[in-house]
Amino acid sequence: MTPLARPVRRGFLVAHVAVSVGWLGLTLCLLVLAVTGAVSDSAATAEAAYRSMKIFGDWLVAPLALTALATGLVLSLGTHWGLVRHRWVLVKFVLTLITATASIFALRTEINRVAGEVGAGRPVPDGTQLIVPPSVALACYLFMTAIAVTKPWGATRWGRGARERERAGARAGERARAEGRGKAVAAPPARQPV
Repeated sequence: MTPLARPVRRGFLVAHVAVSVGWLGLTLCLLVLAVTGAVSDSAATAEAAYRSMKIFGDWLVAPLALTALATGLVLSLGTHWGLVRHRWVLVKFVLTLITATASIFALRTEINRVAGEVGAGRPVPDGTQLIVPPSVALACYLFMTAIAVTKPWGATRWGRGARERERAGARAGERARAEGRGKAVAAPPARQPV
């Protein structure tokens, strides 16, 4: 992929950060609602918490997860960071893929199951199984935020190879420019009498 122009890159970066922060905030809200539903002595409060989780799960989880994944992928492929050049980018991508898949398919399914029980008028089920997924996801998002800021671990073997190719190309360009300057500085041939 060709490098993104600066304004396009900045637009994608703003979108990626905004969506990722939204996904983190949504996960925190889901965790608070899950804890509220699990520990509440009031059936009405627990029911409200699980119904709220369903609304958030149905309307926000998939769009935020997929948008964070898509904008991160575009940024990695359209910048010098690359998708597989640096370990922190690769780890972030893999964790985003795993958490997005788990959030969309596993977490939403469990939320819908619990909310369905509540909606059918059955007693509020034990909601402790809804506490673990957002807790793990929240820990993952905080970890991904930390590595995006600190950029640890250096380049992968693919990144080191690409860096060597770039350096070799730069050295070849320097030699070509130096040879071009050498020819320009050389004395012009003497004029032949006419």
